[in-house]
Amino acid sequence: MLGSVSHRSEPYRPDAPIVPELAAGAIIVRESDGRLLLLHELAEDRWCLPKGHVDPGESLAAAALREVREETGLTRLRLGEEVGQVSYRFYNPKKGHNVFKSTVYFLAQTTEPTVRTEPIFDRYDWVDPEAARARLPFATDREILDAAAPRLARNPR
Repeated sequence: MLGSVSHRSEPYRPDAPIVPELAAGAIIVRESDGRLLLLHELAEDRWCLPKGHVDPGESLAAAALREVREETGLTRLRLGEEVGQVSYRFYNPKKGHNVFKSTVYFLAQTTEPTVRTEPIFDRYDWVDPEAARARLPFATDREILDAAAPRLARNPR
């Protein structure tokens, strides 16, 4: 596990109940130039990596592929090795409870240049790894990108 910091807009509340959540996602590499895909989440005005909840009975790899396809519209994906896991806590005021969220990330490659985002995202960008690191606002996202860096360097275009 790489990180365990609270970094959501609502801080963790030790007096509130807590619910665990498991998610899976991917660092998507465009094969033509080695750039990485970032999505911009409209509601929180932040850049992020594609990820989402793991359904009951679903494998982490299957969840990562499904979530990436749902969020990006990309269908020609090759899921590679697992990069790592990050965990963090935050308070969800809409539901009145804390969330302890763990997300497992994989590397993925695609030949598709065009992304069709879900409505929760207002734009996307293909950026080099340094620019991706600079845009990601949360330490856990930067940690997972740092963990992937040696693998990205071994697999140049």
